[in-house]
Amino acid sequence: MDNKLLISLTEKYKAPLYVYDAEKIVSQYKRFENAFNQVKSLKINYATKALSNISILKLLKSLGSNIDCVSIQEIHLGLKAGFNPKQISFTPSGVSLEEIESAVALGVKINIDNLEILKQFGTKHPKVPVCIRINPHIMAGGNKKISVGHTKSKFGISKYFIAQVKEIEKETGMLINGVHMHTGSGILDVNVFLQGAEILFKIAKEFENLDFIDFGGGFKVAYKENDPATNIEEFGKIMSKRFNEFSKDYGKELSIVFEPGKFLVSESGNFLAKVNVVKKSNETVFAGIDSGFNHLIRPMYYGSYHHIVNISNALAKENKYTVVGYICENDTFAEDRMISTIRQGDILCFKNAGAYAFTMASNYNSRFRPAEVMLYQGKDYLIRERETMEDILNKQIEVNIDL
Repeated sequence: MDNKLLISLTEKYKAPLYVYDAEKIVSQYKRFENAFNQVKSLKINYATKALSNISILKLLKSLGSNIDCVSIQEIHLGLKAGFNPKQISFTPSGVSLEEIESAVALGVKINIDNLEILKQFGTKHPKVPVCIRINPHIMAGGNKKISVGHTKSKFGISKYFIAQVKEIEKETGMLINGVHMHTGSGILDVNVFLQGAEILFKIAKEFENLDFIDFGGGFKVAYKENDPATNIEEFGKIMSKRFNEFSKDYGKELSIVFEPGKFLVSESGNFLAKVNVVKKSNETVFAGIDSGFNHLIRPMYYGSYHHIVNISNALAKENKYTVVGYICENDTFAEDRMISTIRQGDILCFKNAGAYAFTMASNYNSRFRPAEVMLYQGKDYLIRERETMEDILNKQIEVNIDL
């Protein structure tokens, strides 16, 4: 994205600011579709939690996407964006039976990840089809915090408990119409997906009335130049062939489902922040910006790398900087990073800020969350206003206690 354009957007909407390139989202969606053009029924369930702005959801809906939601609130967002309930899958973890029943009342598809709730749900709602989330016991993902298919993960029903699932199915008379897994995020090795797929295929054979198999998401994207990424074309070719073989063996044309989130939106995002101060301490030069982990927590929480460009002075000599925020905690975005000479007032651009960025933002230190802008064919659209003090105080109730 052009640096001059990004700078002009900070002048128009102020910093800090999230900017999303809609055309990148469109190209990633079509790339994913093309990778699986050899299967008859592909369902793309965008992982809403990656970036849940209603305008982004509407864009994906226009492309033909379905969505996967992990909370009742995300479901309501999806409905507000115009998705048909049958285009929405609910894949929560650790929620109450009441929340799942609320989702049923809205008409969305249900995915259950534990035996206790499965039995309670089947007993009360035997006529509502259910998908089951399996824990394949595979350690995968770019970070332990985003690895969700291993033996100590809270997610999913253990692959060793399939007999218990079948017993519940028989006892309650419920219909299990799908099997699902998601092993983690930031997975590079195609073989990890294929290993999980074979586990899911084996489990799928245990259920006679499936309509689909959901292989989740977690595809790795490049975070810097020459950074490896999941070869989605290679994976699509191999996986499509294997899925078609399984469907033939199963005796029924099944849908293949994926839940890409980061793959679709991560590279579309640019986070722009203004430099408040350049400060030297011994051998370390700090660039302090008008943001913190209240806006972009991934580097602090996951140790994630985001490429940082000084778009105000991009051609200047590079120097070593530690980029830090204004939160009253250790909020370091990058340590001893080579960046073109930084001056007070410069705009820094954090790349790959489209996924799990704004959606994880908070009002810590009573700071405002930033605005969001979407770009499409050279035109900018404000899709979220910057917060104000009124937003911070909204829902708070003043109580005066005389002591």
